Amino acid sequence: MSNLVIVESPAKAKTIKKYLGKDYDVIASMGHVRDLPNARLSVDIKNNYEPKYSIIKGKESLVKDIKKQAADADKIYLATDPDREGEAISWHLAYILDLDLNDNNRVEFNEITKTGVNNGMSAPRSIRGMSAGRVQSVAVRIIVDREEEIRAFKPEEYWTIDAKFIPKGSRKAFPATLYLGKNKIKNKEEADKILAELEDAEFFVKDVKHGTRKKSPAPPFITSTLQQEASRKLGFQSRRTMRVAQELYEGIEIDGMGATGLITYMRTDSLRISSQAISEVTSYIGEKFGEKYLPSKPRFFKSRSNAQDGHEAIRPSMPNLEPDSIKHNLSSDQYKLYNLIWKRFVASQMAECIQKTTRADIEGNGHIFKASGYTVSFDGFTSLYVEGKDEAEEKASQLPDLEKNMPVRKREIVPNQHFTQAPPRYTEASLIKALEEHGIGRPSTYAATITTITSREYVKRESKTLVPTELGEAMVKLMKERFPKIVNLKFTAQMEQELDTVESGDVEWKALIDNFYQDFDKTLAKAKTEMDGVKIQLEEDKTDIICEKYVQKLGVKCPKCSDGDVIIKTTKRKTVFYGCSNYPKCDFVSWNEPVNERCPQCGEILFKKKGKKKILFCENKDCGYERTEKS
Repeated sequence: MSNLVIVESPAKAKTIKKYLGKDYDVIASMGHVRDLPNARLSVDIKNNYEPKYSIIKGKESLVKDIKKQAADADKIYLATDPDREGEAISWHLAYILDLDLNDNNRVEFNEITKTGVNNGMSAPRSIRGMSAGRVQSVAVRIIVDREEEIRAFKPEEYWTIDAKFIPKGSRKAFPATLYLGKNKIKNKEEADKILAELEDAEFFVKDVKHGTRKKSPAPPFITSTLQQEASRKLGFQSRRTMRVAQELYEGIEIDGMGATGLITYMRTDSLRISSQAISEVTSYIGEKFGEKYLPSKPRFFKSRSNAQDGHEAIRPSMPNLEPDSIKHNLSSDQYKLYNLIWKRFVASQMAECIQKTTRADIEGNGHIFKASGYTVSFDGFTSLYVEGKDEAEEKASQLPDLEKNMPVRKREIVPNQHFTQAPPRYTEASLIKALEEHGIGRPSTYAATITTITSREYVKRESKTLVPTELGEAMVKLMKERFPKIVNLKFTAQMEQELDTVESGDVEWKALIDNFYQDFDKTLAKAKTEMDGVKIQLEEDKTDIICEKYVQKLGVKCPKCSDGDVIIKTTKRKTVFYGCSNYPKCDFVSWNEPVNERCPQCGEILFKKKGKKKILFCENKDCGYERTEKS
């Protein structure tokens, strides 16, 4: 009897073939084989939304070979990745090969090890229905909204007063900060007044409290937290993280072991861990670190309420396989990511870190300074791994032995001026966290979403942050005005939940699409009547303009003809410019944005220069008026 197993990639096929043996042929589909063509509307609206699929261009001969091998097989197994995308590939393969969707020919491998492959082959199932979602527009909106918050932010001045004190009989100073409660020191005058009151003050320890603090390890990775941590600690973009994780999952050639899958499936939002994995990691920790580094009982983590529980958390498939022992078999990126995943998982099953804390109040002339510090009495899981943070890490400090009513001497008291800070721009890590918190997207979509919005130049990278381009801001403004549901966070999160009901078989997908499309069609028809089209030839850029049928009005009358509306358009290079809706009757074009204000010197329309500062100027060369607006 001949068996044919179809997977996506040659690397995965090679690893699985090793475990299945000579009675199985394992071939790769090289990803998707069938899709909706881009060149036309590929869904028949009038025929109950029937999709019109076709073989992907360039894969005709590959599909022919797959069909030929399938015809010679007694049994066919579809073993594509265990997520929505993998399910879709299997669904298309089943159609191409004329397989019954109700037959048990779909298998899933949570990890590509001998145990994982055998478990998958022993539990074949039928193919589920398909569902999918796209969240790029909402992701751009989140970034644009943050940028608008930053622009609108007005910093406020405030002061802190920091001190260093030396206990009696000691030479070592310790830091403390003036306690203000709900009050604020708003300016230098208020700070100077407090400093004057402290000038001749005698200081003493008013109160001391000692305590114990236990710190628990972070859970093993899910897709979003892996992408966030790889961004923070390794500087990896999400796409790079997922590419390397895929390689680790599919299998790496390891000395003495052959092709071996090193981690479990990397697209998951579940924190579940198998009992076998817990048993293996517990044995490893006891042998490597000692019994005191084990918790009193295995640690289990709770997944968020809307998590799908199809797969385990991301973990090493063999917890006792240390990263350094196989470093020579891995590329630099593979080692870094495997090391991160391995340490996070092992640490998640280690004992708590125990810290001894001290808090002290120092009084002088009615003012209270607070000091705090801690020492580590047992390092626990921190001996192996500490989770990274988007903000600054807490710095450990140790206070000297202090007793109540003990006099202390001031070494210095220093006032410090501060200004409140605008919310930070999103990084890949914080954007993924925001999408996850809003319930938008799924593990498999985060990397693709960020790649798409940057490649389409809606968003650009500045250092590690994501910044909206003019095109991105114009797109979001248009979508808010014309298609508000599409960029509404709650609507998009609800759509994800509805797609889950399609995947589970509780809702028929055509009914869901119809419910969305009927409302969308009306919105689209209204937008068509309200938005005009235009085509212009620019002198500055001898490139034809992309003639989208729908453009956005700026809300300013044309400064040249006073009759048409100024509209926002983009060149083929995605550069934003401004033109007149009455073209070709009026040929007004500008790279700068006109505003609803006249020049005080000559009466012409003013324009806003591109850049961080808001600079208004007159384009009349004989005038030359210009001013910078205050923030």
